[in-house]
Amino acid sequence: MPLWLDAIVAALILAGALVATIGSLGLARMPDFYMRLHGPTKASTLGVGATLVGSMLWFSTAQGSVSVQEILITVFLFATAPVSAHMMGRAALHRRVGCQEKTNGQPWDEMDRLSGRAAQSSSSGESQR
Repeated sequence: MPLWLDAIVAALILAGALVATIGSLGLARMPDFYMRLHGPTKASTLGVGATLVGSMLWFSTAQGSVSVQEILITVFLFATAPVSAHMMGRAALHRRVGCQEKTNGQPWDEMDRLSGRAAQSSSSGESQR
């Protein structure tokens, strides 16, 4: 294998490992659910993607043919990671997870006003009385 290709593979694997490490630190150190969700999702996509591209280059050159396994893993990762993060974020918004205690409910009040929930909750509260 040529030296320049070894350098590219090494750079991709090191960059992927660095980005994945930064994403893991973001998961551990961020204070809010939404911030914790953002770091690992982006880092896993980019970090694992760079590692897989480096692996694909290495094995494709060593075997003399395209490495299909790494391509399939990359496609699956790039398709599922953003979708799963979006679904977790939507579920957290639906369950009203997060900054409600810190801001005395102000973001939720604005969301309720825009969506019409305030009128629904007040009318359902009157019917329960």
